[in-house]
Amino acid sequence: MSETKALKQTVSAPDLAKTISVVTITILVAIGGFLLLRNDNFPQILTTIIAIAWGVSSVALIFYSLNLLAQAFPTKTYNKIVPYIFVGPAVIILAWYLLIPTVRSLAFSFMNRDSSKFVGLENYIYLFTDRSMLISIRNTIIWLLCGTAFSVILGLIAAILADRSYIEKIGKTFIFLPMSISLVGAGVIFKFMYSAKFGGAEQIGLLNALVVVCGGEPQNWLQNAPWNNLFLIAIFVWLQTGFALVVLSAALKAVPDDMIEAARIDGAGEFRILMQVIIPNIRGSIISVSTTILLAALKCFDIVYSMTNGMFGTEVLASQQYKQMFTFQNYGRGSAIAILILIGVSPVVYYNLREFRNREAFK
Repeated sequence: MSETKALKQTVSAPDLAKTISVVTITILVAIGGFLLLRNDNFPQILTTIIAIAWGVSSVALIFYSLNLLAQAFPTKTYNKIVPYIFVGPAVIILAWYLLIPTVRSLAFSFMNRDSSKFVGLENYIYLFTDRSMLISIRNTIIWLLCGTAFSVILGLIAAILADRSYIEKIGKTFIFLPMSISLVGAGVIFKFMYSAKFGGAEQIGLLNALVVVCGGEPQNWLQNAPWNNLFLIAIFVWLQTGFALVVLSAALKAVPDDMIEAARIDGAGEFRILMQVIIPNIRGSIISVSTTILLAALKCFDIVYSMTNGMFGTEVLASQQYKQMFTFQNYGRGSAIAILILIGVSPVVYYNLREFRNREAFK
């Protein structure tokens, strides 16, 4: 009775009418926009405009109507449920687009190619016994180690040099510029750079042009396994070095100058200052950059697909997963590869979350 009385005291007739009206409008807009876009009877540009307007207005109305419903409760109850109102839709969307597909992929990984028959661990046995899959796993490990290590090291070196340069802003701009290029675009650029012409023809590829000028023979860089994997990784490093530079440069500026000056007064050289003063102070940033690039390397697909399409021993897990799912129509094997990639990602994600908790990021 007391709760009912409190509810009646907090909700007036105009407020109740307003809440009902807003909730009704929200439902109509959400369902109406979905049905309108589902028909697909509009030109592409008009469909895009409608989709953007519908999406933005629907999200705003959903949060607004949920907040109005929450205001119908007493203040104490409202304060408890309002965080869930704003976090809830995001959690539901993440569950819908991430959790449910993950569970479905796990179920499909134990099925045959058309998901009509249970085959147990057959797909997983294939992952670790088939020669092409073993090559893909090996190449993925190479991508993880070399791609992450070179990106972070070069980004750190560039950040240190830029911090001591008179053209810091210009230098950082040029190094960060490749980040604006898509992975496929970068692959197309480097495909020309690695291009090879034989029989005395003029070289259009920069790398082979330099080799010929120095008296060497042109090489087909993308077909010479296993070194061709390193040439593909070089594209990834070229793109990710700018990201590492920006983050580590900001971290370097946070290192106290007094600490560095004190080390110099004590007779420490520049390399010793770097290893014992600077790097320990930016350890958190280095770990964050490394794990971010590690995740990007683990699921890198675009460069391999656009450069070699996985031929000449350059397959990685991501490209294999794409081919099994969409080229060979083998949903069982494709789902098993997706679960294997998920298992590889999970420890990194868990480590990042633990580090954030230690820094009280969620408190």
